[in-house]
Amino acid sequence: MTAPDIRNEFADRVAVVTGGGSGIGRSIAVRYAAAGGTVAVVGRREEPLAETVALVESAGGKGLALTCDVRDAAAVETVVDGVVDRFGRLDVMVNNAAGNFVVPGEKLSANGWKAVIDIVLNGSFHGTRVAGKHMLEAGRGAILNTIATYAWHGHPGTVHSAAAKAGVVAMTRTLAVEWAARGVRLNCIAPGPTETEGAGAALWPNQQARDRVLASVPAARFTTPDEVAESAAFLLSDRAAYVTGEVLVVDGGQWLGKAIYTDPDSK
Repeated sequence: MTAPDIRNEFADRVAVVTGGGSGIGRSIAVRYAAAGGTVAVVGRREEPLAETVALVESAGGKGLALTCDVRDAAAVETVVDGVVDRFGRLDVMVNNAAGNFVVPGEKLSANGWKAVIDIVLNGSFHGTRVAGKHMLEAGRGAILNTIATYAWHGHPGTVHSAAAKAGVVAMTRTLAVEWAARGVRLNCIAPGPTETEGAGAALWPNQQARDRVLASVPAARFTTPDEVAESAAFLLSDRAAYVTGEVLVVDGGQWLGKAIYTDPDSK
């Protein structure tokens, strides 16, 4: 059996990546481009998106920056439809945009709950719905949703995020069943503690909390956005053509211990 040539496995293919201005989203976009793909990165701020596009083009792919709030269903539809109109196809949709903050459940406001649900759950649905429309018409496509392991094991201080991400898992698996025979695959990736600016600020805001998190990881290290992107590339590629409705955990074994990032009441 001949090994697949992963250097050009996304050649002539088009992806949309939300939350593509930094962190994991940026790394997924660059990894896709490095294998020959065209990537439209979506986010709310123009400057970081432009930086990602520059990296995408340096990696050998084509890039496009599009500003959009994923909470706005009409805006998401306009962006994705525009990508298809421009490039003539859509092969991959990565719903990576997220919002999170640590807060005890009894102190979480209705607005705080709604903000995270709107970005994570509703935003992922908006992207999935409009991308799915194009993919089902073409008879092919792969959708990847970024979640977290506390979607199923729970985590103090993240009731809003955990509920949203659990909803994303249910959505992913339901549509994986609905759309499998029509050529569209849906999966989730669940990164563990990752060296990104956003995660660090929200989940380990000081050195003590950081040390506590690191001690909870059997692999004894944090992962990197590039490492997560490599796993994402597998799920988005033809190498995973028979994989749908799954959650790939990339956390160095952390969730097995159900570790706590930080006490939400600690100072």
